[in-house]
Amino acid sequence: MTTSIDAVIPDRFAKYLDRDFEMLIGGTLVGATSGRTFATTSPVTETVIAHVPDGGEDDVAAAVVAADQARKEWAATTATDRAAVVRRIADVIEAHTEELAALDTLDAGSPISNARADVAMAVEHLRMFANLALEIKGTTIPASSNIHMTVREPIGITARIVPFNHPLMFACKFAAPLVAGNCVLVKPPEVAPLSALRLGELLAPVVPAGVLSFLVGDGPAVPRAIVRHPKVRRIGFIGSEGTGRAIQRDAAETGVKDVTLELGGKNAMVVFPDADLDKAAAGAVFGMNFTWSGQSCGSNSRLLVHESIADQLIAKVVSEVEARTIGSPFDDNCEQGTMVSQRQYDRALEYIEIAKAEGATVLTGGGRPDGFDHGFYVRPTVLGGVQPESRIAQEEVFGPVLSIITFSDEEEAIAIANSVEYGLTASVWTQNITRAHRVIGQLEAGYTWINGSSRHFPNVPFGGYKASGVGREESIEELLSYTELKAINIML
Repeated sequence: MTTSIDAVIPDRFAKYLDRDFEMLIGGTLVGATSGRTFATTSPVTETVIAHVPDGGEDDVAAAVVAADQARKEWAATTATDRAAVVRRIADVIEAHTEELAALDTLDAGSPISNARADVAMAVEHLRMFANLALEIKGTTIPASSNIHMTVREPIGITARIVPFNHPLMFACKFAAPLVAGNCVLVKPPEVAPLSALRLGELLAPVVPAGVLSFLVGDGPAVPRAIVRHPKVRRIGFIGSEGTGRAIQRDAAETGVKDVTLELGGKNAMVVFPDADLDKAAAGAVFGMNFTWSGQSCGSNSRLLVHESIADQLIAKVVSEVEARTIGSPFDDNCEQGTMVSQRQYDRALEYIEIAKAEGATVLTGGGRPDGFDHGFYVRPTVLGGVQPESRIAQEEVFGPVLSIITFSDEEEAIAIANSVEYGLTASVWTQNITRAHRVIGQLEAGYTWINGSSRHFPNVPFGGYKASGVGREESIEELLSYTELKAINIML
């Protein structure tokens, strides 16, 4: 269902915009060297809410110089002392939960309850990596009568380039590289940079100068300059496949660099006849991440249903979707806010039209909610009659669009699930544990569930197969990926 909204930003949110937004470079809050700014627009009101620095190559160069000056001292700081700094960062973020969440709601259209949850998740991950600090260790190897050992050392200057769907939470992806002893350049999304820039302001007195910088610009100049800088040797990127491949190319042209990518997904949720259909329906809706308007690489945007239970499950899914509340994300009871931008809004609606032209049926949703004359709102949409080879079944929409595909047997389900270029997440729903393990073992995906969806867990490595990327995050694997392994042979 939908609720009406007001174009006016409530005073309790507007107060968080009453400040200048600057970049953190070398421990100092600064504007762009060029003096340029660009406007950021709220997807809820479609009005300009702030002007932020339009950084460029000179600003990236300044951040790298500051990081280069700070990196040796930071690397020499003990792991426990680095962890203590990261814990202080977590405390600062937690103390400013409401403000940081409000900025994500204003800037990205995320419901305020979700934005608060993102802040809490960021704090949890910061503390988790701080607690893992003493796991940055090597081994001894009985290769001869001498002593053979390994140690892990920081890489030096690293970068995190993060997307718009969880702006604050992803901006905190500096946790692992900081704990590992690296200096970090963070590039937040230009369509939703406010929470990250405010975070830089809050952390300026907490982190040693040059160890952590936040840079933003309108367009590719800043991220490209970061990736191509010869002293930036480790890059972690979250975003689209196309941009990820461009980063790989740019990095390879300017040095031998370690690049990890967490990219797109066209994820399958496979439901067999013996599944608990009520739980499966709830899992399909939850796993589609309608709460973020489907703007999640992990969304189970393909619901594969055995033909014998298709009608029952579809009815339950449609009922669940139609009960959801779309409204002002400033409202604590809102269950779905807006798309992040005009571009994402247009893309979602375009894919719905593509699906209809391919023969799919709109079972619910399908366009803008009635009564919403502003804001980038798209109704949560369920499509039936989707063919596995169609564009809507093969291409990532990154919007609130769930496609239902039927299958006749286990072999066909596995073939359909694996028929896309992506391989980020997948889930299997059945009460037959043998089948569950057999099928999950054949699905080409990096993060999977049996009788579950969407939830992430501390220190469980997240990442994908195929075009969904390389590397693992949210775990000790991420922490160790920000270190170099050195072998030491002591000849007795």
